[in-house]
Amino acid sequence: MYTYRYDETTGGIVLLDDDTVMHSNEPRPVYAREMDFIGMDRHWTYDRQMEIPYLWAEAGTYWYRGTIIAKVKGGALYEAPVLEPFCKVEEAREVQAVPDGTELLPVDLPGMIEQNRMRLSLLEQMTAKRIYNYYKAQLKKELRLFHVAFSGGKDSLVLLDLVRRSLPKTDYMVVFGDTGMEFPDTYEVVDAVERQCREEGIAFYRAKSQFDPMDSWQIFGPPSRVLRWCCSVHKAAPQTLEIRRRRGEENEKHRYIGTDFVGVRKYESLNRAGYDFENVGKKQRGQHSQNPILEWSSAEIWLYIYTHHLMVNEAYKKGNSRAGCLFCPMGGGKGDYFQHRSYPQEVDRFIELIKRTNARDRDDPQALQTYITNGGWNARKNGRDLVAREQHYFEETKDGRIHITVRNPGTDWREWIKTMEYAHIHYEYTPLEDGYQITVSESEFREYPANKTKFKQVFKKAACCVQCRVCEANCPLGCISFEENLRIDSCQSCGRCHEIPDGCLVYHSTRLPMGGTRKVNSVNSFANHAPKAGWVKDYLAKGGAFWTDNSLGPNQVGMFKRFLRDSGLMEDNAVTALFGLMNRLGGEHPAGWGLLLANLAYNPQCMWYINHMEIGRAYTREQIAEMLMEEGVSKNDATSIINAFKRFCDLPLGTALQFGSTAMTGRQISTLTRTKALVEDGRVVLYALFKFAEACGDYYQFTLERLLNHRVESAGVSPTKIFGLNREEMERFLNGLTARYSEFINATFTHDLDKISLAEDKTAEDVLKLFEE
Repeated sequence: MYTYRYDETTGGIVLLDDDTVMHSNEPRPVYAREMDFIGMDRHWTYDRQMEIPYLWAEAGTYWYRGTIIAKVKGGALYEAPVLEPFCKVEEAREVQAVPDGTELLPVDLPGMIEQNRMRLSLLEQMTAKRIYNYYKAQLKKELRLFHVAFSGGKDSLVLLDLVRRSLPKTDYMVVFGDTGMEFPDTYEVVDAVERQCREEGIAFYRAKSQFDPMDSWQIFGPPSRVLRWCCSVHKAAPQTLEIRRRRGEENEKHRYIGTDFVGVRKYESLNRAGYDFENVGKKQRGQHSQNPILEWSSAEIWLYIYTHHLMVNEAYKKGNSRAGCLFCPMGGGKGDYFQHRSYPQEVDRFIELIKRTNARDRDDPQALQTYITNGGWNARKNGRDLVAREQHYFEETKDGRIHITVRNPGTDWREWIKTMEYAHIHYEYTPLEDGYQITVSESEFREYPANKTKFKQVFKKAACCVQCRVCEANCPLGCISFEENLRIDSCQSCGRCHEIPDGCLVYHSTRLPMGGTRKVNSVNSFANHAPKAGWVKDYLAKGGAFWTDNSLGPNQVGMFKRFLRDSGLMEDNAVTALFGLMNRLGGEHPAGWGLLLANLAYNPQCMWYINHMEIGRAYTREQIAEMLMEEGVSKNDATSIINAFKRFCDLPLGTALQFGSTAMTGRQISTLTRTKALVEDGRVVLYALFKFAEACGDYYQFTLERLLNHRVESAGVSPTKIFGLNREEMERFLNGLTARYSEFINATFTHDLDKISLAEDKTAEDVLKLFEE
């Protein structure tokens, strides 16, 4: 809500209304222990007291009483970051901003608190009002199951204190999700808060998975940045199931809807920057959530903690910027160093697990050590590098039939198939000595492609299930139970248990690559920043000057440059011949956008639209999402790709060239349709033909039949597929081009034979010169 500056007098932070003062919004206090860790004691003197901070840090920059005192660079698991005292220029020479030998004074906490009392009080009041109003609104909806998600970190401490001040103490519970991987100091905070809650009559519960992390890391494989099964298995699912158990909701099916308060803040990460104050299902399926401190910065969080004398988790005093799980795959760099320096024995346990489960470098200790220290372990995308383990699920598609073999399954497929009973899929079941085989025709899924994904997931679940209970927690109606063995009753086929990656986290985390490496993530080329019509118009008007005069953020700039490069409007940060041609034609001319589309057809995301969306067919957003996820695209990426399609349709690509259209229900896309492009200029087709030939490895002779056969796998994309042209239309274009541009193309259609020959001494770039005629 506020900006801030570092105060010279108190050594603290001062909140400001002035938005011209720019900092990271994520400062943190620095105590003596961290200062020792990075070697500040070699430059300055200070008491080793741990009650009051001395400095503030933002990323790698350290501030002392309004002045940058030092910066750190680098840092890894076993390597301390390098400390560089900050120097400033005085009288044409560099001098240390805070000279060596200076005695550093602690922050004047009472003075800092007094300076910020008015602004912080206003922020507290606004947040408390938001909490109370949300609580009253949910009561009117008869949603009475409230809880505070507590982690023992700074944000959840502030959130809990605000809720305590805002709501009746008997109307909510506090739930600590104990992953078994918490910082040791976190448990001291949790113990203290639990005692305080019980004294005040607030229900406090701990939720924990039945798996010990030492076991789960071997079953699922170590978590990674893209395989974050740990959050679901060790935190979200246990919390949901514990709340249901405590409130008796597991016996009242069809009624469970949780309502929670979460300490999420948008400044924590780019992903969280897109969160809303209220949402349904973003944190846990079927759960209503409110994020009261969403717009708080860490400056305001720390001021609140000091003002109200809340506990400070000792982990923060040791240089750790977060107090979540030890050796989290989302960490790295100097964060790993501070964790290991603070808790060496605890972190070493997880390092040993990584070594034990890694197959690639087992015989090379040095390579294995590098794999860990350089973060290779947290880049894992599948089970390829894990120690060989028994595979339970096998799949093969041959002659239009899918063959699924399951060996030594973990659960009964006849229970999981209940989640798809509505689908009426015809399949064959063949028992085997140690399992069974399922055979089904691909034609069963032609009308509803999502059913193919779900059908396969039924058997992935059956094959690999270890009863982690994530499916049970995801089911909003309480139909799934693992109390004894798996049992599914009264399933309504809502599909929530199928929204887990690959249907089963064990399968997803340990699966082996099939049929080579698929770079499915590359399909989402533009993240959440697909180009807007205004950006393109502005770029065409300004050219290179656009980069010094635009309103785009850093992420938008990167994605827009990707679009310009892939469309052919920019190369090496300079405008191209196609840029000049677009300006001559006019920024909304269909022929110009036809040329751009011929280039964009080789961008992975646009290529996906062209290859998978039939011309003229209206797809629901759910169908497109399911088609993408069938290919391994994550649900979040699928949403970005769907939203990007609308952005493309809002460009002249859609409005002038008629590439596609979308329909909306409220603010959400309901259907997506790729339409026949408005191509009237044969030179656009000729350009696309040369792009096709060049992409195919200078394949300058082919037939019209080849261009119309879209089932042939090829690096080149046929113009008939790009623009939606049929045989008759292509023959007309080809004959016209042959008559007018014989130096570029010769197409003949005689005796039911056709042959298209492109001039091998010409290129797609040469075709652009034809527009100068």
